[in-house]
Amino acid sequence: MLSFKVTTVGASSGIILTKEALARLRVRKGDVLHLTEAPGGGYRLTPYDPEFARQMAIAEDIMHDDREVLRALAK
Repeated sequence: MLSFKVTTVGASSGIILTKEALARLRVRKGDVLHLTEAPGGGYRLTPYDPEFARQMAIAEDIMHDDREVLRALAK
């Protein structure tokens, strides 16, 4: 388990991620992290964007269901 201290960053608060934490999250400086609610009442810090995943699932359904239309449009 990794622990982080909340610190002041300008007029806001933040945490500083160690190199190990960045490697485990597979992120680097400038990437966006999302704080999501986890089952059981906790929270999860992740680079995974659940809204983007939902949109991609919808797009995949459309591409699968309407593939003939998309092929015709691609010509």
